[in-house]
Amino acid sequence: MHRRVLLLASVLLIVAVSYGFATLKLVQTGVDMTTAAAAFVKTLSDEQRAKTVLAYDAPVRTDWHFIPKPERKGLQVKEMTEPQRAAAHDLLRTALSATGYGKATKIMALESVLRELEKGRVNGQIRDPERYFFTVFGQPTADGRWGLSVEGHHLSLNFVVDGNKVASSTPTFYGANPGVLLADYGPEFKKGLRVLAQEEELAYALLGSLSPEQRKSAVLADKAPGDIRDAGKAYPPQGTVGGLAGRDMNDRQRAILRALVEEYANNLPPDVAGARLAAIAAEGYDSVTFAWSGPETPSVGHDYKIQGRTFLIEFNNTQPDSAGNLANHIHSIWHDTAGNFAIPVK
Repeated sequence: MHRRVLLLASVLLIVAVSYGFATLKLVQTGVDMTTAAAAFVKTLSDEQRAKTVLAYDAPVRTDWHFIPKPERKGLQVKEMTEPQRAAAHDLLRTALSATGYGKATKIMALESVLRELEKGRVNGQIRDPERYFFTVFGQPTADGRWGLSVEGHHLSLNFVVDGNKVASSTPTFYGANPGVLLADYGPEFKKGLRVLAQEEELAYALLGSLSPEQRKSAVLADKAPGDIRDAGKAYPPQGTVGGLAGRDMNDRQRAILRALVEEYANNLPPDVAGARLAAIAAEGYDSVTFAWSGPETPSVGHDYKIQGRTFLIEFNNTQPDSAGNLANHIHSIWHDTAGNFAIPVK
């Protein structure tokens, strides 16, 4: 009993120290983002600045979406000079980890593949790897509160920095069409390329490890829903989704669940990801749930949700890709259950 108490105390101390360190380091990421945002804004003409730098409380700050909208807020990369593009990407690099930045830029580049796949279509969507928009809300100053949106087809990244500290980094949306390339599309796009591979493979691994009894809790429906919930809404989906709790998994299964959650968290810089993960560790993975919908068969629509007290992950792969291959079109998102955009849930 004494050993258990000591072990629990040690774990709690590690979590507390880790969380404190992550919180402290968030200030450095906030500083880096503020510095990079100010440098980006400085490159803009008056006309560009009017389009790019909006009031912090502008209604469009929470107007997010990942569909190929005909109009979006902010300044698109296509309209930037080369120095401005470099400054914009420097800003994006400060907001993401190297892994997250790599995924984001590959998602942008996939628009070239979509353009090739859809070139014969009449009145099709605009497919352009330079049609991604940067918006700054408020003035990026050390003592100010400001926001950042980087958005386009299959990408919506949203941040709030307050007093040089990252106050919010959600919603964080990544999508991919095609989910996996089934042919070569030039030297950069080889057959087999998967931008969001681990988000899918780790979930399959967890599902495949479950016993028939565990599946009764984990698998909510034989057919997956058509998409993630509440796309474009400011607030995260409310209520619990159910599923199999970590307390009802064995050690190996909990390790897979943790790795899957970390795959999402690690799209952000180590300190921001660390704060997310420390909050989950403080809660404990015993209460984190994994819920699957759809069959286990690849290329058939599937969906999963992972939920804890502080976060909600949704993954959906039900739509065909632009070549007509079934379930090869991924949507994935991380929500802060307390509220996205640094706006508390009502």
